Order: sequence, then structure tokens, then C-alpha cells
Amino acid sequence: MKNQSRKEFLQQSAMAGAALLLSSLEAVAFTENKKIKIGIVGCGSVSGQYLPHLSKSAHVELVSVCDIVLERAKNRAKEFNVPHVYEHIYQQLAGAPFDLLVNLTDMQEHGRLNKMALASGKHVWSEKPMANTYKEGKALLDMAREKKLRIWGAPAVVNSPQFAFMSKAIQEGKLGKVSAAHAHYGHEGPHWSAFFYEKGGGSLPDLGVYNLATLTGLLGPAKSVIAMTTIVTPERTVDNKGKIQVEAEDNAMIIMEHEGGVLSHVQSGFNYFDPYGHGGKGQDRHTISIWGTKGNMGLVGYDWAPFGVDLATMDSPTPVRHVPDPKTYVWQEGATVISKSLLDKNEPLISPEHALHVLDIIESARASSQTGQKISLQSSFRWPIV
Repeated sequence: MKNQSRKEFLQQSAMAGAALLLSSLEAVAFTENKKIKIGIVGCGSVSGQYLPHLSKSAHVELVSVCDIVLERAKNRAKEFNVPHVYEHIYQQLAGAPFDLLVNLTDMQEHGRLNKMALASGKHVWSEKPMANTYKEGKALLDMAREKKLRIWGAPAVVNSPQFAFMSKAIQEGKLGKVSAAHAHYGHEGPHWSAFFYEKGGGSLPDLGVYNLATLTGLLGPAKSVIAMTTIVTPERTVDNKGKIQVEAEDNAMIIMEHEGGVLSHVQSGFNYFDPYGHGGKGQDRHTISIWGTKGNMGLVGYDWAPFGVDLATMDSPTPVRHVPDPKTYVWQEGATVISKSLLDKNEPLISPEHALHVLDIIESARASSQTGQKISLQSSFRWPIV
């Protein structure tokens, strides 16, 4: 391996991964089912975004909802006509049969619940992050493969037509040699739950995760990271617990090193005033910028809610806006998209290896902040995506 270039390694890894993924998909037997049967665990705020999208899909049958606050599960079941309601996941996994668990719980619970689902023979779509550590996430992926199951993790930013345009522009050399990139996403912090600020939470797995997925998706896997994370607001007041002490970072800056000397920067936090609010509706500024020797481009709006790409090159120095329409893309489409992939036996653009790479970056960024050292990464994924 010492004489093998990183590019050759990624190419070989992609080929091996594709063969394994195809084998896994072939093992998914839905020949008699025209729909993927889904169980939802976690009926909080995010379920209010997922359930409308899933309920409209021709490829999905909603079987059950589950929440430790039973009343929330009952309300979602009534709202979306879901036949089975459970208070605990072990009841759900042993109850009405389904194919895919969609995990929308607090992020600290993702790894544990995803493991329970795989152990029960279910495929998994997990909101971000897929696990609390890279080691835990890698063990989940290994477990899924051993059991001929599938697991994926949000976000789904690589699905947008704006991401596709930017990726193709880079691959086609429209920017010349890419040198640097920047991305940012922040707001004033969630007020509805304490888990965002507790150990295992933080602005990186909640917000920075989007930009990390986009930049690595566009520029390729990161080789190393150096970062600083801090807590700007040490005490918060949240709906479910009142006043709490903040334990996880609410302010973060990460620099990533990619192949070929490319550097990219991500900043995220829960202390950013944004006139567009938490939802980002109406955002028309660049939140992601890519620079090269012959051009630059900027993503208009957030990568989870994009509204176009502005491109300027040496041949056409006046910026021109492209792909202003996101078409059917929405950030909450992940579980719907992979349900169709399971039925069609097509591999989606979203990959668990990419989700794990982003988790590796987050964990390494925190280690870098603690030690003051640049941290080399242990993970990779198939690239380019588009």
C-alpha cells in the first residue's frame, strides 16, 4: 500500500465497495412487495417534516410510529393514519412487521437504536449522525453487511441538482485547478430540546454536518483536519428542561485538507444571528464558495435548501446563475429516496461510507481542538459522487 496513490486507493475501494453494495442489494428481497414498510422511531419535531414526505410516496407504507412520550406517537399516528403505535422500540421491533426503521430520535440515541434495529433484521435510515463515534458507526455498517442489511445516514445534500451542477463543473475543469472552499451554517440555537447542548450533541453534528458532507462530496475525502471548538453561551433555557449548562460545542471552525493541496473551511454554531431564521427561508446569499485557478462558484441558499449556483470563469467573468430550481429535492427526502432504491435495487447517491467519513471528521475536529494538533483521518468513501 505504500506505493499506491490515494487516487488509486479510492478507485479500488470504490470498485470493491460497489461489488459489495450490489451483492447487498441483490439480497434485498422485495419482489412481492410494491412498497417498503416503514417504522418511525422518534415523533418529535423532525417527524413533522419526514412523515408528510413519506406519506405521499408511492413506494412507502407507514406501518408504525414509536416514541417514549406515547402521546406524541399517538398524535402522529392520528395525523398520518399510521395503524400501529408503540411506546418503546423493543415493542415496535417485535410488533407489526416492517422493512426499514427510520430513526428520528435524539442524536445521542442513534447508535444504540440503530444497532437494535439491525439485530432485529431491519434496514435503517438514520437522521444525522448515524452513531456517536466513528468506531460505533463502522461497527454498525459491518453488522449490516454481515446480516445482508442496509444502513444509511443523513444528510441527503448530495441529491440536489445544485450539488450535481457544482460537482460536474469541478470534474469538467470549469474552475481550473480547485484550491480552496468555504462553507457556513448557523443560527441562534434550538430552543425545544436540551439534547442539542448535552454531551454527544453540539453544533457540528447538528449543523456543520451538512457543510462537511457537501464539501467532501464536491472536493473528495479529507485527509486531515485541524479545528477549534468553543462554548460561547454556557447556559441555555430550553422548552423540555428549563435552564441547562451547555456541554457540547456551540461554536466551531474546521479546516480540512483534501487531495492535491486543496483546503476547505467550515464554520458552524448556535450563536449566529440570521435574519432568515432557523428555517432559512428566503436566504439568497452564498453559504458555500469554491475557488479555482480559472473560476469560482457559490451556492445560493443553504445546501439543504439551495436556490441556485453562481458561476464565474475567466472566459465568462460576470457571474451567471444556474439551476435556480431545486425541483423535487428537499432535505427530508432521504428515507423516501432509499426506499425507492431498495425496491428498484439501484444504489443511491447517499452512501453510509460518506456519512461515516463526516462523523470521522467531526470526532477528529474535537480531538484537534483538545490537543491543538492536526489529526489524520482513517476513513474514505467512493468519489466523485456525481
